[in-house]
Amino acid sequence: METTIELPALARLITAEDREIPVTATLRYTAREPLAVFVDFPAEAALEGEEVSWTFARSLLDQGLRTPAGRGDVQIWPYGRTRTVLEFHSPFGLALLQFPTSTLRRFLVRSYGVVAVGQEDMAAVVERGLTALFGGV
Repeated sequence: METTIELPALARLITAEDREIPVTATLRYTAREPLAVFVDFPAEAALEGEEVSWTFARSLLDQGLRTPAGRGDVQIWPYGRTRTVLEFHSPFGLALLQFPTSTLRRFLVRSYGVVAVGQEDMAAVVERGLTALFGGV
């Protein structure tokens, strides 16, 4: 049985003019992809008017709640005591979002209830990755 958890979250999109725009996102975790977390944004929150999903390592989220973490497309760091910043880079620009730290922590704890750290089925992850890489089903 595949277990998936989803948690709606209200974030603040920080604009180039330092304005904060409320944005709804869905934090998602699935046992099928035990090393990853997903942040899904609805079409109205995206530049192209289509839903957008970002995928990054669950361990990156864990680390970013405590100290600046990440390189490249996703970076995460604490912002004061109650907020955490997620910075997403794409070829079209970047998005800087502030989430309530308590929401991200609650989501992370729930994900550990689905698959504990160190209990990820690495053989299945590698098999799915190889199948996708070599064009299998």
